[in-house]
Amino acid sequence: MAMSDKREGPIVPWVEKYRPKSVEEVVFQEEAVNVLRECLKGGDFPNLLFYGPPGTGKTSTILALAREMFKDMFPQRVLELNASDERGIQVIREKVKRFAQQTAASQKIGGGTIPPFKIIILDEADSMTHGAQACLRRVMEKECKSTRFCIICNYISRIIDPIVSRCSKFRFKPLHPDLVLGKLQEICEKEQIQLTDVGVLNELIRISDGDLRKAITFLQTAFRLKGKESKVTFDDVREITGYIPEKVVTDFMSACEKHSYEKVEDFLDDLVAEGYSASQLITQIHDWVLSDNCSFTDTQLARIMEAIAVADHRLLEGANEFVQTFQVGSEIIQALRQA
Repeated sequence: MAMSDKREGPIVPWVEKYRPKSVEEVVFQEEAVNVLRECLKGGDFPNLLFYGPPGTGKTSTILALAREMFKDMFPQRVLELNASDERGIQVIREKVKRFAQQTAASQKIGGGTIPPFKIIILDEADSMTHGAQACLRRVMEKECKSTRFCIICNYISRIIDPIVSRCSKFRFKPLHPDLVLGKLQEICEKEQIQLTDVGVLNELIRISDGDLRKAITFLQTAFRLKGKESKVTFDDVREITGYIPEKVVTDFMSACEKHSYEKVEDFLDDLVAEGYSASQLITQIHDWVLSDNCSFTDTQLARIMEAIAVADHRLLEGANEFVQTFQVGSEIIQALRQA
């Protein structure tokens, strides 16, 4: 059998395929977009610090600006590093410092002028060590004539003050559900995705919690799971997102209400065996506690919410999932005993 000569184009993840190509395409971040629009007109901008929740357009915004500003010279003028992987002082001394020290002349391309500087993008900079941040501060100070820095992080409190003071700060807000819905509907139309009803997308948005990148990734995963011939359902969305059934959360709270540490431990053993995420359970416990399902007093709520916040932080730092979830359950039991 003769093979077809038809060649398909490269397969690109939808997150990259539908990433904004220009600053104007960035949605819901008016403050940053307005400033960067003026920066494009003037051909220059200060060091930038973008912070806010994941999936709100921080990296997409600076990449779109850099592509508009440098055009075909983008690979030569932009250095992008993910600081969560390369966060030591050695990386700052070698890669960042070497790139920052290179000269960059003003050039004319396609009828426009390329600015005489380079851009270094440090993504997830809140994972950098304090030593690396101190070294970065010195590089920013010495190479300010030839290099602009864009620091991107989720938590600005983890960036040292000398770096923060050298940057123009922009907070990226969680995206409004209507904007996320519009983008997902656009993707569904272009990719020919069939849904049982629009409520499937609303459920996807609720689970993604304002993270557009996560929502798009989940949508692509659900589509690959079902294919073009089948419709994506609520159950498909919950399966691929790792969403824990409401009954599981209710059973956990019931075990706590019986004031039995043994029942909570047995429940968590079963939860681990099922492969559910502890961080997802804690998130859903948070939502359940704040819903109309419970009647905790303000004092009880304060204690439980503090325990949830501490456990969530420790999980982000890599703590044991079973221990942290059991700690939340223990605090709920103690709070109920106060009644």
